[in-house]
Amino acid sequence: MGIIKISEQMHENLRLTSGALSRSMNAQAEHWLRVGMLSELNPTLCHGEICQLLIESERQAQPPNLRSVPSASLEKAA
Repeated sequence: MGIIKISEQMHENLRLTSGALSRSMNAQAEHWLRVGMLSELNPTLCHGEICQLLIESERQAQPPNLRSVPSASLEKAA
């Protein structure tokens, strides 16, 4: 675990969004980091597809590996 520095504006965005979505600020930041990282690694997937795959991955209790997800799973996510 470590400390990262973010801008005051990003901190304010985290504060507002975490309150609106009933998450801690750390949980909100981790969510954005996770979705953003997966978006960069998988530019052809939309936000909804990434979220659906994360949910399915959680159901299976496995870390998400979107590069190895069968295309049938992607069709279900749409």
